[in-house]
Amino acid sequence: MSLIDIDGVCKNYTIEGDRELTVIDHIDLSIREGEFVSIIGPSGCGKSTLLHMIGGFVPSTAGEIRVGGAAVHSPGPDRGIVFQHFALFPWKTVLGNVEYGLAERGIGKLERRDTAQSFIDMVKLSGFENTYPNRLSGGMQQRVAIARMLACEPSILLMDEPFGALDAQTRKILQEELRELWQRFRKTVVFVTHDVREAVFLSQRVVVMSARPGRIKTIVETGLGPDASRAAIDEKADELWDLLRDEVVRTLDEERRGL
Repeated sequence: MSLIDIDGVCKNYTIEGDRELTVIDHIDLSIREGEFVSIIGPSGCGKSTLLHMIGGFVPSTAGEIRVGGAAVHSPGPDRGIVFQHFALFPWKTVLGNVEYGLAERGIGKLERRDTAQSFIDMVKLSGFENTYPNRLSGGMQQRVAIARMLACEPSILLMDEPFGALDAQTRKILQEELRELWQRFRKTVVFVTHDVREAVFLSQRVVVMSARPGRIKTIVETGLGPDASRAAIDEKADELWDLLRDEVVRTLDEERRGL
């Protein structure tokens, strides 16, 4: 049964006076409850825009997005989002950041502290509760952002290139930790990435988008379980890259021509 339904969604922006730029063109996609879906595509194809539309931060020009059968018009507590650049409150400690959403919901001090602590422990930041973000590495800051999102218990996790700013070693560790968290909680995850192998490693399905205007070129079932070998992951990643390569080349050609 689908939890997210995207029907005929388009997104246009007005640029240079009255000229319209179509970023997303007639997207149709259903995402099942508890499913991990990644979206890949060339730069500028509308991946992040689509994610933010699901989150209710960006309105569609045409079509409709529904979550649990209800049309999306604004952000809601059922959808948590993690960005590439952490978006932590620098004046709050790790504990304060994770508690923030719980406080906004009116949860009492003792309960929110216990809840926040459980998620801090879960993302392996025990001992850093009173540390401020500027004292943390990039990977640790992203762990805080993930803990803050999970603490609010959204049914949907929206992740916009959350590991894109991290070094390769940290990124690999956080990929493994995210997959473990998903296997534990079975939340519905929509994950935007440029990294084809990352998409294969994490996802049950991968949505491949075309060059702008972004359309769904194909959807690939990874068919890989948590014990998949490195060779099997690499083989599926190569298959996806073959599907994506022409779209990346087309985007680069358009950029050279100044389109």
